[in-house]
Amino acid sequence: MAVADGTVVWLGQDSVGRALHPGAEVVDLEGAFVAPAFVDAHVHATSAGLLLTGLDLTGCTSLSGLLDAVRAAEGPTVWGHGWDETRWPERRPPTRAELDEAAGGKRVYLSRVDVHSALASTALLELAPGARDADGWSPDGPLSRAAHHHVRGAAKDAVPVGRRRAAQAAFLRHAASRGIASVHECAGPDISSRDDLADLLATDLLDVVGYWGATEPVDLPVRGLAGDLFVDGALGSRTAALCEPYADAPDTSGALYLDADAVAEHLVACTRAGLQGGFHVIGDAAAAAVVAGFEKAAAVVGVPALAARRHRLEHLEMVTAEQAALLGSFGAVASVQPLFDREWGGASGMYAQRLGVDRGTALNPFSRLAAAGLVLALGSDAPVTRVDPWAAVRAAVHHRTDGSGISPRAAFNAHTRGGWRAAGVDDGLTGTLQPGAPATYAVWRAGELEVAAPDSRVQRWSTDPRSRVPALPALDGPAPTCLRTVLRGRTIHEEE
Repeated sequence: MAVADGTVVWLGQDSVGRALHPGAEVVDLEGAFVAPAFVDAHVHATSAGLLLTGLDLTGCTSLSGLLDAVRAAEGPTVWGHGWDETRWPERRPPTRAELDEAAGGKRVYLSRVDVHSALASTALLELAPGARDADGWSPDGPLSRAAHHHVRGAAKDAVPVGRRRAAQAAFLRHAASRGIASVHECAGPDISSRDDLADLLATDLLDVVGYWGATEPVDLPVRGLAGDLFVDGALGSRTAALCEPYADAPDTSGALYLDADAVAEHLVACTRAGLQGGFHVIGDAAAAAVVAGFEKAAAVVGVPALAARRHRLEHLEMVTAEQAALLGSFGAVASVQPLFDREWGGASGMYAQRLGVDRGTALNPFSRLAAAGLVLALGSDAPVTRVDPWAAVRAAVHHRTDGSGISPRAAFNAHTRGGWRAAGVDDGLTGTLQPGAPATYAVWRAGELEVAAPDSRVQRWSTDPRSRVPALPALDGPAPTCLRTVLRGRTIHEEE
């Protein structure tokens, strides 16, 4: 492969390439595997960076373990993330009194693994007096909904600017080390801040596509008013909006923050302004509101205009075949996170605990979305799940529910080219390696390569090496190791 001025200019046999480009710098990759770089289509860079540099609770196995971690953490402000009480023997989070005893006066913010509820010490609550009168307030337990937004804002403001920027840089370097060249930052007034997003957009460490999850514009070069504009919450925190109550909490059906009229109003405004709109949607009641909103918007601006904007839906975990078909006809993008299914899917996972087995094993139907024509873009929702694109590809293929997974090629394309398409880059070149394409790629130390058919009973392409169908590392083998990540000809990561 020959690269000039950040663009792939030639691809072919070595001897021909050397003859066509005499005097070029030659980098011998010694048999490494080269492929288009990954795109992570949904991240929260600062929070994910604080997880790398702060209190990581993703491996915490008990309530007492969390409290011990808080005792050992250095103050005055402790930012932690990743606890999941559904995996603990106690099956409950700590009370505020228990947290205060462990905190010893420190300001402590500990977001649940889904980031839709959090534990907060009394010292931190003193900086967020509005939380006590807000929806989602609990005098003794985790805070959710608006109360969580208040306390998260206070915790965020307590983090010094220098630490915040260092966390962003740490996350972006980490993403590059995983073969990722571009991330979609899903920012917003309830998620981060304008200054936080401005710092990210100014970086040259990675390609950052910014989204602002609000109905009001922000004076920054964002791709659209999309991302985490919440229609509902999350299943783990029981704030995802459901048509029927939660199986393990029959007194609640979650929270619907936007109805169909509000969804339609935002889609119409974004379409007319030439912007990409979009929403965070997880529960089936939220999906119903979004689909109805698309139908209402199409009646106002027309299907072609609506589809041309390629509006985004983040997560889209509970969706019927009929709803998927409608969303496909409206040109929607499904920004999905396969590691959600690996972490919480299956007959005994958190989804089944919250919803019952029948509903809980029907989530994240990637094959249904792909068959309906939605653009699929894979991401991590970091810090909710870790940045590991090969694991995400594997999870999209080996779905815990039979029939919901997609082929290795489809999954890889959704995590590379699909991410660029989701951000409106659809030139037929970006996200590929061919002459004229941006030289954005990753170099991997990988095991055996294989051409996997989409199904053992049906083959849409030849698996014979002579067919020249692109091969991928075997998903059931050792994970590839990233040796180098290149963005438009510039190396942004190189293994030491």
